Amino acid sequence: MKLWGWPRSIRFQLLFGLLLLEAFSLLLFAFVLVRQQARETAERAQQRLEHQATSVAVQAEQALKDGHPDLIGVSVIMMGQAPSVEKAKVTDSQGNVLYVSDGSAGDQPLEPALLARIPRLTENKAYFFPINSNDWEGVRGIRQHGILYGYAWVKTDRNWDREQLYSILRSVAIFGIIWVAASIVLAWGLARSITGPLALLHRGTRALMRSPEGQTHFPLPVTVHNEIGELIENFNRMVASIEEQRAGLSDTLSLLDSMLANAPIGLAFFDRRCRFVRVNRIFAETTGIPLSRHLGRTVPEVIPTLVAHQLEKAVQGVFDQDKPVRDLEVTGSVELNARAWTWIVSAYPIHTTPSEVRWVGLIVMDASDRKRSEEALRKTEKLAATGRLAASIAHEINNPLEAITNLLYLLSNHAELQEPARSYVEMAEHEVRRISEITQQTLRFYRQSTLPARTNLSELLDSVLSLHQGRLRNLGITVERTYDSNTSLYCFAGELRQVFANLIGNAIDAMPAGGRLVLRARRSRDWSDPGKLGVRFQIADTGSGMTPEVRKHIFEPFFTTKEVTGTGLGLWVSSEIVAKHKGSMRVRSRAEHLGGNCGTIFELFFPDEHEPAVVTDAGVQVMPSAV
Repeated sequence: MKLWGWPRSIRFQLLFGLLLLEAFSLLLFAFVLVRQQARETAERAQQRLEHQATSVAVQAEQALKDGHPDLIGVSVIMMGQAPSVEKAKVTDSQGNVLYVSDGSAGDQPLEPALLARIPRLTENKAYFFPINSNDWEGVRGIRQHGILYGYAWVKTDRNWDREQLYSILRSVAIFGIIWVAASIVLAWGLARSITGPLALLHRGTRALMRSPEGQTHFPLPVTVHNEIGELIENFNRMVASIEEQRAGLSDTLSLLDSMLANAPIGLAFFDRRCRFVRVNRIFAETTGIPLSRHLGRTVPEVIPTLVAHQLEKAVQGVFDQDKPVRDLEVTGSVELNARAWTWIVSAYPIHTTPSEVRWVGLIVMDASDRKRSEEALRKTEKLAATGRLAASIAHEINNPLEAITNLLYLLSNHAELQEPARSYVEMAEHEVRRISEITQQTLRFYRQSTLPARTNLSELLDSVLSLHQGRLRNLGITVERTYDSNTSLYCFAGELRQVFANLIGNAIDAMPAGGRLVLRARRSRDWSDPGKLGVRFQIADTGSGMTPEVRKHIFEPFFTTKEVTGTGLGLWVSSEIVAKHKGSMRVRSRAEHLGGNCGTIFELFFPDEHEPAVVTDAGVQVMPSAV
């Protein structure tokens, strides 16, 4: 509702409202103050009159007592000169005026209203009589030796009382004028501090509406440090944000393109005809097809038919049902005889309006490594089961072997046994001992001690070689052993047997046409820490060797160059065992296609914290370590 005469400007609205509030407040304050002061003035006037009448009466009684009645007139005149007293007089008990403060006593008889009140003055105290609003009298009896002599009368000057009230009102008016003036000045300054920034903000808003792309008026200056200043700062930030959003739209698109191109998963987008609209680099690398061959083409034109049909079906289903498809597993290969890959595909709708699917996005995650890892784990489990079965069979073979050994021993000591038969028995004993040794080695692989112990390395290496004796002989591989039969190491024998079995097995696999296998073991020092003693092993072969690229990945789990027989876990497990023994493993290799001598050397160092001791004539001594 628009009020007539009410100013439109915030500044004048504040001033006008403040004036109205100040005026109303001052009027209310003056009204309350005047009423309060008038009541207090009347009370003070009554008390004053009673006191003044009592003072005149007491002085008159003293004058009569001293025998100087003429002094009563002096007291009356002195009381009449008081600023608040209009007239003072003394009458006899009948009301005849004896003394008066101004003029002759005979010319100023007592008023009838006062004469009528004399009979009421029975007590020896001061009385107050308001005759009317302008005539207030105070009276007290004058007694001499208990006998009423007369009355002392005092009439107040009401103009003096009013002047006191008017003085208060003038002070209130002056204070009100000063207060209103100060309030106007303060309000004017506050209004300027409020309306000035608001006017600036208003002009800035209008400028933004007239020219959204113009920046000549911005940022607006912040001249105050309050809520309005914060409002202007927020307005400036809003304008800057709008400009940044407008100017940075292309940057945002570039950023999205960069995210699309460098996302760690494959992304592709299709239209309703299942044509590629966008693909990222990872998707192109996953398919093995350049980016330029995707855009604008259908899925069968880029990807093998079987896989393309699965993807087309998923994309078309999202277009038709407007529902995402998740975790679709797709398997195939781009080229014939190429390594197979496995994708985990999810498709989702992209809306331009709530009811229309404009594109379909495809998220592709390459699960090939995971699949190969799962396959390797299955193979490993089969190998573990086979190992357990072999250990069980070896254990069961031991019992009849022991009986056969005993029977052969009895047969060889039979007196009637002829020479040809005796040689056959010795050959049978030899083969039985060989079978027993194989079963014992098999059980050693399966049975792992829970605590380390000092192990004879010569026996350990020989036991591993005996397991591969058949393959070494069939492939024509020459074994060269260089290690002392007394060399020992404080270790987990079963774990080291597994390490050497992996390394020797790999060396044999690398020499399908025969070659040399060299095994060395000697006491040595750690080259990185000469104070650390231990045993150094070398397993070398003259096989096909490894390329630098293969050598970088040989200790990674599930990495293998043997597609059918390999699990990719042998060297990884071996490196973990070496690390468990606080040892180190180094490898040098030269591939066959690089020319020259090829082959691979694995060098292992195991620290020996429990140095072996030997007994001599001088007592127990520590066996010296060779470097």
